[in-house]
Amino acid sequence: MSKKIIFTNGLIDLAQPRLGSKVIFRTDDFFASANRIIDPSTPVFKDGLFDKNGKWMDGWESRRKRTPGHDYLIIKLGKPGSILKVNVDTSHFNGNQPSMISIDGCNSKPNNTKNFKWKTLVSKKKTKANSPHIFKTSSKSVFTHIKLNIFPDGGVARLRLYGSISKENNNFTNKTINLASLLDGASVIACNNEHFGKAENILAPGKAKNMGDGWETRRRRDKGFDWLILNSIDGEKIDKIEISTHHFKGNFPSHCSLQAAYIPTKKSSSSIVKNSNKWKTLMKKTSLKANKTHVFKNKLMKNDKINFIKINIFPDGGISRFRIFGKAK
Repeated sequence: MSKKIIFTNGLIDLAQPRLGSKVIFRTDDFFASANRIIDPSTPVFKDGLFDKNGKWMDGWESRRKRTPGHDYLIIKLGKPGSILKVNVDTSHFNGNQPSMISIDGCNSKPNNTKNFKWKTLVSKKKTKANSPHIFKTSSKSVFTHIKLNIFPDGGVARLRLYGSISKENNNFTNKTINLASLLDGASVIACNNEHFGKAENILAPGKAKNMGDGWETRRRRDKGFDWLILNSIDGEKIDKIEISTHHFKGNFPSHCSLQAAYIPTKKSSSSIVKNSNKWKTLMKKTSLKANKTHVFKNKLMKNDKINFIKINIFPDGGISRFRIFGKAK
């Protein structure tokens, strides 16, 4: 069985709706709603499905432009952040994809788009049919709004904006909070498998909608166990730990254990993974049950400061949410 590690490097999709991100302007979405471009699901093609305007497409698609200019849309990020990598995905758009794209960003509290001062994130790039287009950015700026330009018109299935939520306005020092909240900047660094559900899902707010809204690994056919490592908010005086297996009834892990560490300086993801086996035990190997929120009291690392947590599940399976409560530092 493959031992390949999935490195997410703490990056999350800032365009996802569960962070509060939404499309606030589009020049045109005659053929397919602009809102679909930030749908977290994988785009699909429905053969033979038409609506009143034409072929139904899973993405944003404008009409054929017969006037000067180009089409664009503007996304307001639910959580301001920096963007290191983007994916402009034209899956299933073949013959109706844009000729080129570019991406701009700005930082603005008001939503008056006419007064926005845009900064180029991705300069004009050619696009192909039915393909992901990955572009790295060099900007370290924090953005509140993103503008996707398509030249001159056409369709894009999904836009992913991979980056980090800004912690500039976080004001919960010495407050007891969920240190593993996606909304407050917690993120996954790496995991060994996420075949059926992304590891990041366990940090999301609320109760999982279904099994696909949790982290689920494939069925393990060899020795060992599955794991993920998350970068939490800096915290101490860890009190309560919640591990939810909601919706996982015949595929929940048999047991779970937790390790934790505080790493004061920036380390590479590979270094963090390599040294994680030496971290202190935060929770000993404990049995889990189906479709339940398990609540545990921290007894092993009461006075330790932490900012990284490793979740080990035995031997495989799925959990829907993870929360750990402590005082933010």
